[in-house]
Amino acid sequence: MRAATLTAFGSPLVVGEVPDPPDGEVLVEVLATVVPPYADEVFSGARRYPLEPPVVPGVGGIGRVVRIGPDATKVAVGDVVWCDSTVRARDDALTPDITLQGWSSRGEGGARLARHFHDGSFASLMRVPTENVYALPPGVDPVRWAALGWHLIPYGGLLAGGLAAGETVLVSGATGNLGSCAVAVALAMGAGRVVAVGRNHAVLDLLVRRFGARVEPVSLGDAVRGPVDLVLDLLPPQAPASASRAAAMTVREQGRVVLMGGVGMLGGDEFALPYPWLMRNSVTVRGQWMYPRSANVGLIRLLASGALDLAPEHVTRFGLAEVNEAVAHAAAHGGAFDRTVLTPAA
Repeated sequence: MRAATLTAFGSPLVVGEVPDPPDGEVLVEVLATVVPPYADEVFSGARRYPLEPPVVPGVGGIGRVVRIGPDATKVAVGDVVWCDSTVRARDDALTPDITLQGWSSRGEGGARLARHFHDGSFASLMRVPTENVYALPPGVDPVRWAALGWHLIPYGGLLAGGLAAGETVLVSGATGNLGSCAVAVALAMGAGRVVAVGRNHAVLDLLVRRFGARVEPVSLGDAVRGPVDLVLDLLPPQAPASASRAAAMTVREQGRVVLMGGVGMLGGDEFALPYPWLMRNSVTVRGQWMYPRSANVGLIRLLASGALDLAPEHVTRFGLAEVNEAVAHAAAHGGAFDRTVLTPAA
């Protein structure tokens, strides 16, 4: 098969022939996968991701099933499927080790899992755990539906926060790539109002034009009109903890705060909330990394029903031979609803 391989951090990806994936699990022909805007930071080594070169990178995608294993009872050869990159160990149902196939991992157990499911979607073929393959409705556009993975992350946060129809959600970091997805997903789930907090006024205006009066744009640092039922923080590692803290403290009594961003990963002040305020207002604060398996099914339903619409997104497509150009393009075009998509099997 043909693949783009990261041979060493700081080197360009090398496109060429590599051995096919080993037997077992589900083998898919990769039709489309999104190139993350920060992929260049991963491949350069700046983000210090625990990848072990040589490795075929890539975070999930849309594929066509080429081969199935004996444990597959529903998926069939020829099906077009979503391939979830969040792989969980099978020997601990309560606290499984996790790896993001072809991208990252958590702890030593996650690293061991990553060595087994080593390679990702920047290849014409990819081996995927059976439980990570989800059949898609007939007639989907693989290139456009490849963005499914970016919406899954904030969807997991909104599920963790127990978003109910009609509630007000504050998205901290709403003008970023994931934050803008969070606004779209919250509205698709039935949020009555989304307070979109961010620095980029052009993106705030874009969110209002796309979604209308249910979006309330707020510049980072400005006052928020309450009450807020749920705060979803998606601020990047460069953001100060004070911004996340200010957003969290807009939540009402009995409200919920979900932390999914990267604040603190580059050092700086600790994220701290006042003990008396938390206790007396019965505020729930929780972290959420990625999403549960059931979120894949829920988000596919939102897309299939039309409640969540990918049509307005801007997509730029690259073939596998152009992978390094795709990485550079993604870095320069990482704004709201702007996707760089690789089509390895084309």
